Amino acid sequence: MTSATAGRVCAAAARARRPGRLRRTALPYLLLLPALLMELLIHLVPMVMGILMSFRQLTQFFIREWSRAPWTGFDNYSLAVDVDAPVGEALLRSFLTTCEFTLLSVGLCWSIGTAAAVFMQDAFRGRGFLRALFLVPYALPVYAAVITWGFMFQRDNGLVNHVLHDQLGMSGEHTFWLLGDNSFWALLIVSVWKGWPFAFLIVMAALQNIPKELYEAAALDGAGTWQQVRRITLPSIGPVNQVLVLVLFLWTFNDFNTPFVLFGKSAPPAADLISIHIYQASFVTWNFGTGSAMSVLLLLFLLLVTAVYLLVTSRGRNKADA
Repeated sequence: MTSATAGRVCAAAARARRPGRLRRTALPYLLLLPALLMELLIHLVPMVMGILMSFRQLTQFFIREWSRAPWTGFDNYSLAVDVDAPVGEALLRSFLTTCEFTLLSVGLCWSIGTAAAVFMQDAFRGRGFLRALFLVPYALPVYAAVITWGFMFQRDNGLVNHVLHDQLGMSGEHTFWLLGDNSFWALLIVSVWKGWPFAFLIVMAALQNIPKELYEAAALDGAGTWQQVRRITLPSIGPVNQVLVLVLFLWTFNDFNTPFVLFGKSAPPAADLISIHIYQASFVTWNFGTGSAMSVLLLLFLLLVTAVYLLVTSRGRNKADA
């Protein structure tokens, strides 16, 4: 066989292999295509439309053709951040309430979940049953759980007042849990009740990767339970806790279902979270331009907090590794 013939044979073999290699290269992208299309339709397109709406004076008069609403530029943003005006003042109050609520809820969810996971680390009789029982609030549908809590918080016929006042005799009159300042604590109780099992589940999974030999060696050195938790458990699950706290923060700060189901379209001022506040500014007052501007500001705030948090935690990990 001459060299020219051999070259033609090799070229033909290369062309025969090329379609198969191309199919193998394109297959991962083809498999990701449905997910990318759904992400585009469900999240990205509404997000872009919301940003465009925030620059328009979009009211109930332009619902059918929102693109014809007058262009206002940054007027909606100026109105939202003007704390001296009623709209900006109400948004700032709702923002501060949400920050307080989020810090308390995330802190309690993480503390209770971590304590329960550490308690469940050692084998004992009935551990499987308790694990399943602890996960019930997380497994229940949100609407069913919050509606049940709404009935329990009723002033005259609710279980909470029946136990606290009728059974324990803490005070003579029943408490209004869904009105006034008590609405904040009622919302916090429901949020922690349905949120801490997620922290428990994540921390419990992370604890499975800690070698038991570390605890045995620490016990031989005289370390007590608290010292083992502080010196072994918490440092070992540090990376998992960093992600867990961030997820809990984003979920809680954006939570809309819990206050909406518990209080309806208009939450009491003490429990006026920013999610329900933006909903009321958009769908109750029919001022979708201002509501969209508030949503964009909320998105920017969460992106900023997430970026700063990831930067700080990554630097902390790098220092620990060094």
